[in-house]
Amino acid sequence: MNPFANRSNQPYELPPFDAISDADYLPAFYDGCERQLAEVVAILESGAPTFENTIVALEKSGGALNRMLSVFFNKSSSDTNPVIDAIEEEISPKLAAHSDAIHLNAELFERIQHVYEVRHSLQLDDESVWLIDRYYRDFVHAGAKLGVIEREQLKALNEKLSKLGTKFGQNLLNDTNDLAVLVEDVTLLEGLEAGQIESAAAAASSRGLEGKWLITMVNYTGNPALEALENRELRERVMTASLAKGGRPNDNDNRALLLEIVKLRAERAHLMGFKNHADYVLSQQTAGNTENVHAMLRQIAPAAVANAKAEGAAIQAIIDAERGHFELASWDWAHYTERVRLAKYNVDTAKFKPYFELERVLHDGVFWAANRLFGITFTQRPDLKSYHPEARIWEVKDDRGGALGLYIGDFFTRDSKRGGAWMSSFVEQNHLLGQLPVVFNNMNVPKPANGAASLLTFDETATLFHEFGHALHGLLSNVTYPRFSGTSVERDFVEFPSQVNEMWMLWPEVLANYAKHFETGEALPTEWVDNLERAETFNQGFETTSYLAAAVLDLAWHSLTPDQVIDDVESFEAGAIAGYGLDYSPVPTRYRSSYFAHIFDGGYSAGYYGYIWSEVLDADTVDWFKANGGLTRENGQRFRDELLSRGGSTESMEMYEQFTGRKAQIEPLLKRRGLI
Repeated sequence: MNPFANRSNQPYELPPFDAISDADYLPAFYDGCERQLAEVVAILESGAPTFENTIVALEKSGGALNRMLSVFFNKSSSDTNPVIDAIEEEISPKLAAHSDAIHLNAELFERIQHVYEVRHSLQLDDESVWLIDRYYRDFVHAGAKLGVIEREQLKALNEKLSKLGTKFGQNLLNDTNDLAVLVEDVTLLEGLEAGQIESAAAAASSRGLEGKWLITMVNYTGNPALEALENRELRERVMTASLAKGGRPNDNDNRALLLEIVKLRAERAHLMGFKNHADYVLSQQTAGNTENVHAMLRQIAPAAVANAKAEGAAIQAIIDAERGHFELASWDWAHYTERVRLAKYNVDTAKFKPYFELERVLHDGVFWAANRLFGITFTQRPDLKSYHPEARIWEVKDDRGGALGLYIGDFFTRDSKRGGAWMSSFVEQNHLLGQLPVVFNNMNVPKPANGAASLLTFDETATLFHEFGHALHGLLSNVTYPRFSGTSVERDFVEFPSQVNEMWMLWPEVLANYAKHFETGEALPTEWVDNLERAETFNQGFETTSYLAAAVLDLAWHSLTPDQVIDDVESFEAGAIAGYGLDYSPVPTRYRSSYFAHIFDGGYSAGYYGYIWSEVLDADTVDWFKANGGLTRENGQRFRDELLSRGGSTESMEMYEQFTGRKAQIEPLLKRRGLI
């Protein structure tokens, strides 16, 4: 009765969600682990090692386990419950042990090493040779060359770290929900639009708080409500709650957890022969080492914080002119920034919301731009069942009507969904197993009251375009091996295609097609867009400083050596940020350590810098598109053929240079962010 035991017979191998219950996950997990270990034994017994009986056989192994994990981890992220949380706590350390049982199998690594050493004499295609190379590197990075005693130490470290990361994420979700700000007097919500107030009422009602309003927290520092709220005391309450996530002395306190995570990661890096965890991670990324990352960040930081302080001075001038009699604080920034933007550029991004209705943005913006670039079409499939009633499914086809895969969109926030926005997949494209992709996007847009239109903020619209860029990376994949499918690239390269896709949000043809008033149908006024373009570098001091502080904080934690003991999280944070000259109190770090899920419960440890590292490539690519005609099928096809379709099947920077015909330049990024 295991619904994951065999490949799904649903279209595109969509998981059979109507046959999956919470009770299925644990038995399927253990069965999947047993099956894959049996497949490894079969490899070891298959005679002299060859590409087919070792590397390809490994690629084909673990199908049942992977099917279960892809569904389960989406469930735990987008619609969790106490049963799912308990299962995750149980399987996380066992999954780490299972991975170690494969990667630290000396006999298996010996076979891989043999194939690796003769790879260039096997007369294989380039992707197959690269697959051998990657398997060898993956196993070495996982500890395959360690001695027997060191392997046992590594297994223990990996098991502990998996438990701690799971606990960090669960604590954060619980504390985020607990810190929602309850408002009992609607007059305190002055400044919010009617739809926002209705959403706050609906959020309160969902928790049994009828007749009240709830401002729920988001995963990063700050809150969208801060832009509009007139009541300064309420703004302070919201920001204070935002900054406290996971950092209060209660059952959800993440501070002791993260200190242990950092210590264990440092010990593991030392065991693997590296000075610290950052060096260990970066050895597998395009950046290469921490020195390269710091060189880039230090090139940006001084100008960023100088710009932020100039922006703060402009805000303080407005506060003083209005006789506010208070000093600018972090909870004032978003609110007064909008006033400065309006006064200086005649831009009020809050007025864009009626023109950014979710369905129109999705169909006439995101999908339409993809059609113009790549010739692909999207047809909703209500006959197919997804994992949640709010998650909808579209079938994707190419310009000849050929099947490409399925796209699933799950856009609304709920208490059972972790914060932020992301893309992942249930099925990854590959020719080896003859599979087409099934990818999904999750967001956390406040759900409107019944029957009301869902109006996106400017940032939420940008996020939708961004996350769909990841989805395109998965949907347009055209590789032989699952190991290279779609977004299976270096962590500091994976954000590049998604950031490029943000460009189409304000591209004139695209904007004209979707940005229409949800009630009247009138187009977004062109002068608003013109003013917005003039204000392109506005508030970039804040954005860059906030981001850099988080990136620096990540590197600081993961540059610690095993003998360095930290006992005060807040003091360490402050010192790391001040050491870069980024300590400016009105602009807090985008993530404080206690809610920095990217690095303590995700794959971005020592890698949060990757967003701006990728943005160097993104800004340079935007210039390339503009210089070569913009939104055209020819340009889209080139981007697809040279980069998106190739996943991780070759060196990332080689793909980039083949696409643009040149090495990346940092100047477009500096110009975009107003740093030159």
